[in-house]
Amino acid sequence: MSDAEIPADDATELDETADQGDAVAAGTSPETAVAVLEYLARALVADPDGVRVEADDRDGLTLNVYVADGDMGRVIGKRGRVANAIRAVGRAAAAKDGETGVAIEFVD
Repeated sequence: MSDAEIPADDATELDETADQGDAVAAGTSPETAVAVLEYLARALVADPDGVRVEADDRDGLTLNVYVADGDMGRVIGKRGRVANAIRAVGRAAAAKDGETGVAIEFVD
């Protein structure tokens, strides 16, 4: 499909996707990892509005996942299995962003 055949709304969406791809190629931002972590955490907690993810570059890249009071157990899971699964998926998403060695921490 050429650009002339794409409706205007879809063309705008494609342009935004291309912009994100440029950022990913540069390896400058963990946007995919942040979005994936927010999606996973919001799906697990009782208060999805209490979830936020912040990147900290001070000592290597660390993605801090904040959840509301009372939701930490839901993202940690039994023996930390849910947290470890979230970390694995988050690191894979960070690799897509060009980031390796990313630490993912869960913060109350």
